[in-house]
Amino acid sequence: MKGRCCHMNRRVFVKGGLVASALATLAGCARTMTVEVQQKEDAEPRIGGKMKFYIGNPVAIDPYNAQESSGYQVVRALFDCLVGYDWQARKLVGKAAEAWETNDDATVHTFHLKPDATFHNGEAVTAASFKRAWERICDPAMKPRSAISYHLDPVQGAAQMADGSATSLSGVEAVDELTLRVTLVHPMADFAYVCAHPALAPVPQAALDDPQRFLVAPIGNGPFQMDGEWMADQGIRVTRFEDYEGSPAHLDGVDFVVLERPGTAFTEFTEGHVDFTPIARGRIGELKSHYGLSKDGYTATPGQQVLTGSKCSVYYLAVNCNDKIMRDVVVRRAISLAIDRQRICDSFFDGTYLPADRIIPLSIDGDVNGVWEYSRYDVDEAKSLLDKAYPAADDGKRGLKLSLLFNSGGGHEDIMNYVAEDLEKVGIEVEPSSFEYEAFLEAAKSDRCQLVRFGWVADYPTMDNFLYPLFFSTSADNHSNYAVDEVDEALLAARGIVDGVDRRLAYRDVSKRIGEDMPVIPLMFLSHNHVVSNRVARLYYDPQGDAHFADAEMK
Repeated sequence: MKGRCCHMNRRVFVKGGLVASALATLAGCARTMTVEVQQKEDAEPRIGGKMKFYIGNPVAIDPYNAQESSGYQVVRALFDCLVGYDWQARKLVGKAAEAWETNDDATVHTFHLKPDATFHNGEAVTAASFKRAWERICDPAMKPRSAISYHLDPVQGAAQMADGSATSLSGVEAVDELTLRVTLVHPMADFAYVCAHPALAPVPQAALDDPQRFLVAPIGNGPFQMDGEWMADQGIRVTRFEDYEGSPAHLDGVDFVVLERPGTAFTEFTEGHVDFTPIARGRIGELKSHYGLSKDGYTATPGQQVLTGSKCSVYYLAVNCNDKIMRDVVVRRAISLAIDRQRICDSFFDGTYLPADRIIPLSIDGDVNGVWEYSRYDVDEAKSLLDKAYPAADDGKRGLKLSLLFNSGGGHEDIMNYVAEDLEKVGIEVEPSSFEYEAFLEAAKSDRCQLVRFGWVADYPTMDNFLYPLFFSTSADNHSNYAVDEVDEALLAARGIVDGVDRRLAYRDVSKRIGEDMPVIPLMFLSHNHVVSNRVARLYYDPQGDAHFADAEMK
């Protein structure tokens, strides 16, 4: 949701924008699907310099409440989680942990920490540091209360902390100073990927001793440390942590330039005050010509500074499967077939966003056999399917009227109008309605809704993160009210498969099964839409929208 608006929870594109840096600018992106990192041309890195990196005003830079992309950038610079994801190798790599293992039924995950790692204040990073951090996330007494405790829902004791019946996570054990054991409620072989999320970083005792100061001047264990305090609506500065356990950062520091609007950031970029920004509307072609297009879509180097790589996000319509009309799978399939996704991409994104032919983005799984049969444009087949239950009258109308709900702002109105036009071409009348975001969320819960616009950005780079939250029958993010025992059982079974190859194959089978039912209608896969200044020698901005500052270089 996972590539996000600067005030946007990954899970549901919180605050409702498709991506502020994308829909607000309505600029395009290239069709590259590769996530390989370009290799450095120079053997020796350039040391020194500060990067000026645009972000919106974060919700939090204390990891316990890290919930949107602006905050993520700062938290990842300041903290190391147990593991990280290497997009080039497509595997987890050690950060604070040097090794980890899973038991045979994927209910117990054990992490072995690197020795001698310290926080920026010199305190040792231990297993207790992680237990302390995770319990802060689940503690209902935290002010403000964490909005992202769902990351720890799989852990034993998390539910009890949430309802106040426990004060600690029973499933998180500091076996010794360097061994962390995590016991889950149900099997989840992908849990180590969850542990790469920035919210699950460790914290020192200072986080409990002075929680208010920790909110504005967090003490991390990452390659950079705070330089002063964060004041709302003002910039945030971090500097290289010289005693970092890993390879030291090349940059002297990062100045996070906090601006409310992406358009303002682009203006600051053109005036030489910012090194990284979303691209303003109508400027993508000009900037490609002037700055050059990144070869892989993610790595900015001199002359290849426009980033357009595919992101871990999907824009879709949730279909209310409880509705008396929408419970008919034939109708759902026909609606999907009637929508010209390419026209939307061409009209709003210069033909460079990709029509979504499945729910799982290609940056997560590009299996050529993963296409959903009914996620294509075929007006004739759509009409043929509808004719079975709603034959067309002489004027082409079928007596079928559907509501289409979306949140106002962010450019959604224009896109939803295109959807409505396509459905009207096959005889379906559409009644669009929009609300401000909070009212939209309330309205979306109503059983009277039939089609609702949503988006999803990956919290973790896994297939499970798109399938389980959106389609498991009791998931809070299952906005389609989709409930199929066979799918629930298959998702739970896939979660328990320890072997990575077998697990991926199992998720592919579940995805195909869901695609037959069409409880959601995928519309578009999103892409990056950013440019990096001539002052930057190298910056990698990954498919999840996280900048890799530790190995970034300035000229």
